[in-house]
Amino acid sequence: MTGALDSFRLDGKTVVLTGASGVLGRRFGAGYLEAGANLVALDIAQQTLDEAAQAFGISSARILAFACDITDPADVDRAIARATDHFGVLDVLHNNAASKSRDLRAFFAPFEDYSLETWREVMAVNIDGMFLMAQRVGREMLKRRQGAVIQTASIYGLVGPDDAIYEGSDYLGGPINTPAVYAASKAAVIGLTRYLATHWAKHGIRVNCLVPGGVESGQNLEFSRRYSARAPMGRMARDEEMVPAALYLASDASSYVTGQVLAVDGGWTAW
Repeated sequence: MTGALDSFRLDGKTVVLTGASGVLGRRFGAGYLEAGANLVALDIAQQTLDEAAQAFGISSARILAFACDITDPADVDRAIARATDHFGVLDVLHNNAASKSRDLRAFFAPFEDYSLETWREVMAVNIDGMFLMAQRVGREMLKRRQGAVIQTASIYGLVGPDDAIYEGSDYLGGPINTPAVYAASKAAVIGLTRYLATHWAKHGIRVNCLVPGGVESGQNLEFSRRYSARAPMGRMARDEEMVPAALYLASDASSYVTGQVLAVDGGWTAW
C-alpha cells in the first residue's frame, strides 16, 4: 500500500508545463522535477527557456525545453508530437502561460481607452492557448484514460480588483492596475476548468484550477504595503508557496479531486 506522502511523488510521470520560463513557471518546473517527473517546458522564447532549464539544475535527460506559440494550432501540434516522441506518454498538463501583451503600457491602459487589439492579443494566450493545449494533450490522455490537468488562474477571476491598492504603485517602470482583459480571461480559465472536469471525469482525466494571490515579483514597496494591508494574512505570496499546491493537484494525492478551484491567496477571496 502506498503511503500518503508517497502519493505526492511524480516519479516516472511526464509533465507538460506552459509559461515555463516565467516567475511562477520556473518554480513549478523545479518543483515537478524535484518530485521525480520528466518535464516538457514550453514558452514563447527559446533563450529564456534555456536559462530556466539551466536554473533547474537537473539532468537534461529529464527535461525537454523548446519554444512553442500556444496560440498557433500547428505549433501546438508539433510540440505535442515532439513531447510524445521523446517521453512516450503525457501524464500531466499544467496550463500556466499568460500574457501582458507586447506593449506593457497598452496592457495597463484604462478600460475606457483599452485597445481591442491588445484585448485580443491577451485573450489569445490566456484562454485560446489554454483551449488548444488542453484539447491536444487531452487527446493523448484519452487514449490511456488517465491524466491530470492544472490551469493557472488568478484571484481576479473570482473577485473584482480593489483599485485602492494600486495608488502609488509601480511595476517595471510604470503604474499598474488589474485590466479587465486579465480578469475576464482568468474567469474564463475557471469556467473552462469546470467544463473539462465534468466532460472528462468518466475518462479518468482530472482537471483543476490553481488560483494564486498576489505574488512578490518586482512591485514597488507602496504596492506591497497596500496589498499586504488588504490581505488577511498581512503579506504578499512568495512564488515558491504556489508549488506544493501544484504538486498536490498533479499527483495521486488528489486522485479524487476534480473541478476544484484551489486559491493560494492568504485569505484574499475569503473577505
